[in-house]
Amino acid sequence: MKLKTLLFAGASALTMSAINPAALAQDAATETMAEEAEMAPVADPQVLLAEWTGPYSGVPPFDQVDVAMFQPALETAMESARAEIDALTAQDEAATFENTILPMEQGASELSRALTVYGIWASNLNSPEVQAVQREVAPKLAAFQDAIYQNTALFERIDAIYNGDDYDQLTAEQQRLVWDYYTDFVRAGAALDDEEKARVAEINQELAPLYTSFSNNLLHDEEAYVTWLSEEDLAGLPDSVVNAAKSAAESRNNEGGEYAILNTRSSMDPFLTYSDNRALREEVWRTYYARGDNGDEYDNNDVIAKIMPLRAERSQILGYESFAHRSIEKAVAGNPQAAMDLMLKVWPAATAKVDEEVAAMQAIADEEEAWIKIAPWDYRYYAEKVRQAEYDFDSEEVKQYLQLENLREGMFWMAGELYGMEFEQVTDVPVFHEDVRVWEVTRDGEHLGLWYFDPYARTGKRSGAWMNAYRTQDNLDGFTTPIVSNNSNFVKGAEGEPVLISWDDATTLFHEFGHALHGLNSNVTYPSLAGTAVPRDYVEFPSQVHENWLPTREVLENYALHVETGEPIPQELVDKIERAANARQGFDTTEYLASALVDMKLHMMTDFEGFDPDAFERETLEELGMPEELPMRHRMPQFAHVFSGEGYAAGYYAYLWADTFSADAWEAFEEAGGPYDRETADAFGKWILSVGNTLPPSEAYENFRGRQPDTDALMRDRGFGVAGEAAGSVGEDTNAPLE
Repeated sequence: MKLKTLLFAGASALTMSAINPAALAQDAATETMAEEAEMAPVADPQVLLAEWTGPYSGVPPFDQVDVAMFQPALETAMESARAEIDALTAQDEAATFENTILPMEQGASELSRALTVYGIWASNLNSPEVQAVQREVAPKLAAFQDAIYQNTALFERIDAIYNGDDYDQLTAEQQRLVWDYYTDFVRAGAALDDEEKARVAEINQELAPLYTSFSNNLLHDEEAYVTWLSEEDLAGLPDSVVNAAKSAAESRNNEGGEYAILNTRSSMDPFLTYSDNRALREEVWRTYYARGDNGDEYDNNDVIAKIMPLRAERSQILGYESFAHRSIEKAVAGNPQAAMDLMLKVWPAATAKVDEEVAAMQAIADEEEAWIKIAPWDYRYYAEKVRQAEYDFDSEEVKQYLQLENLREGMFWMAGELYGMEFEQVTDVPVFHEDVRVWEVTRDGEHLGLWYFDPYARTGKRSGAWMNAYRTQDNLDGFTTPIVSNNSNFVKGAEGEPVLISWDDATTLFHEFGHALHGLNSNVTYPSLAGTAVPRDYVEFPSQVHENWLPTREVLENYALHVETGEPIPQELVDKIERAANARQGFDTTEYLASALVDMKLHMMTDFEGFDPDAFERETLEELGMPEELPMRHRMPQFAHVFSGEGYAAGYYAYLWADTFSADAWEAFEEAGGPYDRETADAFGKWILSVGNTLPPSEAYENFRGRQPDTDALMRDRGFGVAGEAAGSVGEDTNAPLE
């Protein structure tokens, strides 16, 4: 049934859609549309349930989808899945891998297909109609998940295999899969008594609407607050920022002026970087960092205060010391203290770097006789001045060489050099929006998979950039080829006009393509272990390491071409990029770590009587010695990673943990003679990209590197040097039994 894949996909579809600002709707309007939907003919849900047809072993029927299909299709698919489980548990035969685990991997195909398309609409084409469906199906999906994981007869069969005499006769991959199922069932409460199971189910039902409330409150504040600008407010802003502000105002029908700064990071960040108007910088900064914390009906502090004791109670019932201990149990870190140790190793170096950065900024401000003390709304602005003064680095100059389509071709070339992949655009498959394009991926002339590219922002699309797997690879009945996507939010240019992106956005483009390559290179037997189905603190590793290929000479000389002259980016400018690479590393690392440390400390707590989220955040940052010149990246009332669901709760540290692997892996390429070393690339593909979760991550990494990763590689990569202690390691797994 691919339980982990399906159930987690369902949860993602619920929460992911809720973090799309453009999809908010008034309750009255939603109710009206729901009433109209009841009167309209019901679309045939079979479209979402049927096997995919067409080329490439079948493709999603995006051209036939109607929102009205989602609820009946999901409800029908859940009923079918329940029937399959009932038939499985009704068997008289003793439980074996073949009659229990294998059917679970092969089953619930209708639910898999319906959830896939539902999740795509929730993330990319969200609307009030979609949100109305979500409110209906959210509790049903939560109840479905509880019913499966708390099915006593089903768990007894899994337990009998895991603890049975024949377990040792299974292949290593089969053992890994059985352990994965067994562990997830125990973590969800399968071994509890009936009273405890009932309370866990109650808690899950209580948490579901709280997560939705948190998301919708945050959405309100991102949508409701806009800083309107006039011509005289544009001083210092480059053309790209002015044009974005003009487009933002047009998207709001110019209701408050000709230019607008929206309450999102992509709008806020460049304004704070370039605007000469300090008062406006402060206004935009305060508006952004007050999201979810305005003391009104959309304030999230009370929501957090309700979420945390429920998480703690459930963790206690399940037998864990804290929510953090449960969250990290299956991760590479293994326990919260290991994650804390790594973060606290980096923290002093990061804050020391902040002190250096602020001193350099203050010197420039003093030279300009600005008569200010650097404040949080000044950091980005003066950091850019320092970068230009010390490194002669101009972000806008670099941007003229970064055309989106050229960089996409550069990614394809990289994948060909490293993994022998070839990409050819195809037009014989349906897409869910006219902006989406599709490429067939082959190796040695053999079809390997499909890559969908959805690069542009639109109403109804969640912010940010991400990778999705529409179909995971498996070898159950021949080779099932993967279908993956990369989604971004670049502003679409006029017809025939190249889209220019920043260096940071180009880095993100290569990062997300790294996730896609992880999915496309998968070669395992069972879908639940395929592709990116690895621990949270490991999954970012393959994507992060692929960022390093962007600044390689081969990519830049051939694909970073000036938008007007077509000339490749000059080596002088490349040298500036390299010198300025860690120019703001103190800020970037400290703002991230502050959020990760607050997240971990919060979820290691067990007593939430009288808990005040605002006071906890403030006091924790004071204890850490948070520099006053910058905030944490995600303040608690706006920390959607942690409170709009549980995907990154007690797990935001994962980016840093994964970066220990990526920094060390990149040094392996450098030690071997360069980024395109064939032997190293082959080993990386074999032991990192292709094996999915069939091996404990540390074992897979050691097969690639010959040892566990050295945390000092991370320090070197960030320009912090070595902390003075013995080289650290993050590779000692504590997960049982296989890790």
